[in-house]
Amino acid sequence: MREEEKPLIFSIVGNIALSLAKVYIGYLYNSISILSDGIHSLSDVITSVIGYFGVKISNKPPDDDHPLGHRRFENIFALIIGIALIFVSFELLKDSFFRFISRETIEVNSIMLGVVIFSIIFKEVMTQYSLIIGRKLNNKILIADAYHHRSDVLSSIAVLIGLILEKLNIYFGDALAGVVVSLMILKTGIDITKENILLLSGVRASEDLINEVREVILSHEKVLGVHDIKVYHLGSKVHVDVHVEVPCNISAKEMHDIETELKNRLEKLDNVEVAHIHIDLV
Repeated sequence: MREEEKPLIFSIVGNIALSLAKVYIGYLYNSISILSDGIHSLSDVITSVIGYFGVKISNKPPDDDHPLGHRRFENIFALIIGIALIFVSFELLKDSFFRFISRETIEVNSIMLGVVIFSIIFKEVMTQYSLIIGRKLNNKILIADAYHHRSDVLSSIAVLIGLILEKLNIYFGDALAGVVVSLMILKTGIDITKENILLLSGVRASEDLINEVREVILSHEKVLGVHDIKVYHLGSKVHVDVHVEVPCNISAKEMHDIETELKNRLEKLDNVEVAHIHIDLV
């Protein structure tokens, strides 16, 4: 099993157990906030499954139909996760609104509080695990899945506050928690969707990385200049296309050696998957 697949498997198994527990407790004690939180966890299962298959596909090598590889599938599946979060948020917002206007109250007990506190701790563990592996591998799917877990942590905290308000005889505590949960999920979904739309569009890399590419090239003793630097995203990785100026009196072998050496140097940089070097004689 690949390293990036392990957090997704852990996520799927953990969320199935957690979502079933929260849905059951929410239904049993008529808590819209716990029930909604359980449905949110169940949506995590769906998005983690999508993420798992996204990782499998994006790591496939280039083929005749995809000569540049399958990296963009990573962003496609992360985009699906973001859109799913947006839809979930609207459903939770609708349910919470109806509970609010009905002025219905619930009886809060230690079982309800216990399952929510356990959810907060467990989901934060899942968040950190996915973030550590996702950032280590620069994997957008794992990072998106981690923030989905984090939204569950925040939503469970909101639910806990809502239950405490209900216990203090404030009737709108459960409904208010549902509203807060849905708005937090909505923001997360919008952020993930926006980021991956930009990456799918082939947005250029950060200015820091472009400057790093320029510095690596200019550090070569036989390079006189550099122009037409293009550094753009292809999935979580970037491709580099650049024109390098060298003296006109060097041999063809030296030109080839410079091109090969610069290509190797650039492809050792973090996030750079492929570098295309064009040699210009000046």
